[in-house]
Amino acid sequence: MSYSPLQVGNGNFAFGVDVTGLQTFLPHNTLSSWGWHNSSLPTTPNQTSATDFTGLDWWTHDRLVNYEQPNPAEKDISQWMIANPHRINLGRVGLWFGGKNVTEDMLQDKAQTLDLWEGSIESAFSLGGENTVHIITVASPETDTVAIEIRSSVLNNGSLGVFFDFPYASGKNKFDAPFVGVWNATSNHSTFLNLWQNGATVKHVLDSTFYFTDIKWESDAKIERESDTAHRYILKPGATNDDIFRFTVTYAQQSATQKIPKMLDVRTKAWQWWQDYWENGGFVSLPIAANFSAKELQRRIIQSQYLLAVNGAGKEPAQESGLVNNGWYGKFHLEMVFWHLAHWTIWNKWSLYDRSIGVYDRFLPTSIERAEKQGYEGARLGKMSDPTGRSAPGEINSLLIWQQPHPMFFAEMEYRKFPTEKTLQKWDHILTAIADFMVSYAWYNETTKVYDLGPPMYPVSENTNPNQTVNPTLELAYWRFGLDVAENWQQRQGKTVPDKWRTVRDNIAPFPVEDGVYVLYEGIKDMWTTPETAEDHPGLLGLYGWLPPDSRLNLTTFNATVDKVYQSWNFTYSYGWDFPLLALTAARMGDPEQAVDWLLDPNNAFDEVGMPVGGARVATPYFPAAAGLLLAVGMMAGGWDGLEGPIFPEAWDVEVEGFQTAM
Repeated sequence: MSYSPLQVGNGNFAFGVDVTGLQTFLPHNTLSSWGWHNSSLPTTPNQTSATDFTGLDWWTHDRLVNYEQPNPAEKDISQWMIANPHRINLGRVGLWFGGKNVTEDMLQDKAQTLDLWEGSIESAFSLGGENTVHIITVASPETDTVAIEIRSSVLNNGSLGVFFDFPYASGKNKFDAPFVGVWNATSNHSTFLNLWQNGATVKHVLDSTFYFTDIKWESDAKIERESDTAHRYILKPGATNDDIFRFTVTYAQQSATQKIPKMLDVRTKAWQWWQDYWENGGFVSLPIAANFSAKELQRRIIQSQYLLAVNGAGKEPAQESGLVNNGWYGKFHLEMVFWHLAHWTIWNKWSLYDRSIGVYDRFLPTSIERAEKQGYEGARLGKMSDPTGRSAPGEINSLLIWQQPHPMFFAEMEYRKFPTEKTLQKWDHILTAIADFMVSYAWYNETTKVYDLGPPMYPVSENTNPNQTVNPTLELAYWRFGLDVAENWQQRQGKTVPDKWRTVRDNIAPFPVEDGVYVLYEGIKDMWTTPETAEDHPGLLGLYGWLPPDSRLNLTTFNATVDKVYQSWNFTYSYGWDFPLLALTAARMGDPEQAVDWLLDPNNAFDEVGMPVGGARVATPYFPAAAGLLLAVGMMAGGWDGLEGPIFPEAWDVEVEGFQTAM
């Protein structure tokens, strides 16, 4: 399929395939955590360096605050910083049919199976009614290696081989999907072939970026460039080969020809890794034989577990389209880290959680710098990020705040699992810096005698006027939650809790209420009849579901709010984590049937290979939907403080094990 490839991968590396088990007919992507590229800087006068970007000053409570927003006077360097660095497609691997022009339609007897237990793909087809080809594709759990076995009687007559092709980086499209890279700009980049015994290395140079592709084969073969102007190489098995040809392809920032694994070694280690993955952590068994909804939910659970291990378990937080293609130039969003990683804590997959949770420590210096530049204390987290910790310019990017308390959630979940001094020390400096910003950002309103959040700001739904947005409901609750955790963290260590933390927490603005229901933010007009504010993310329901109930929460008001959302919201434009959020709220309210209905809502589609296809506003696979589904299911399986799981429809016979209790 052109949209949703089958994939093999390890969280830091993914290889998408077509019907051949390679990338023969469709240039599905080979993406990694480390594969990034910077385009040339602009040549516009006074816009030739990132230091020439100054952002914009915006009135914020009677003072000018500098925000990382595109500056009309610095259009070129602003756009360069938005688009750079961008993630690159490392290369394409496909079948070569002896120079013949073979199309997918010419193949017969096509069959393909993804083995979830082993993390491998088995593909088969015939050409001309004979000459059957079998291919096994598997990725190493340790390196960015794809290992391939081809079985066919035509391997030794010169009519079947393998090609390797390398594209130029795009960097011009916010969404580089479904295929990443530019394949016809051959003069913009260079490749160099170096031969060694039973192997070859291709060095790929794109401006100042370069990396290596080590190809190792296990029997007689030769490789050569297809033409002087192409970045395409053909690997031809020798005439003395038997019916099996095995090889591996390893992508890396440095070549390591002496350490390249063999195909069967990769397959064995992959099988061992995936077996361990499936046998440890949480597991839920639903009554799939007796109930269609249970069967569909079980399918989504299992396929999401596989796809998130491939696409959402890297050393950096996942981009929203994982390693399938590029969204937002391949960058990841710090406000989405909750939805990408929280499920690992509930399902007790801590080794995968550990891979990228260090982002908060690594990004602390740039977060402190951002806050200081704006006149705040502590550390202000960015939004649309790359591995350097820089946040891409953008009006929404620089005015979001709901990413701030995420470290408090993760620290608390980690402490519940590992209540040690090591955990306290790991998070102490991070939570302190984040809490210091949170209380510094809160503005004391002399008229109302409370601390306000905003303006200017965007709430979680990103669909309001930032100059009018003050005291959004979810952010108020999350602020109080975060400062509660920060205080507990200090007390566990015998440290003095700063008075300002308690003062802001206890005196922050109340949740805004109009006509007996909670609303998006204080003073909003016609919320329920204005399309822009009664669609997208129904974040205000996160008060009770995503978050444990706040002591200020009025359940009568909240129940009325839920009814109002159900009646008035345009769910056609909801997507991603919206439906898991709705499911969490329904489950907390004692309605697991409704929770399941939300997870299986028609607007929350998962395709046949398990890809969360997003929604009306998202054009790529949208993995917060998959991770959010696992978070909701995990909380329903393991329960939360005060309510033991499992919490599923009463008629369902459900078995669960290995889940951590949520807050």
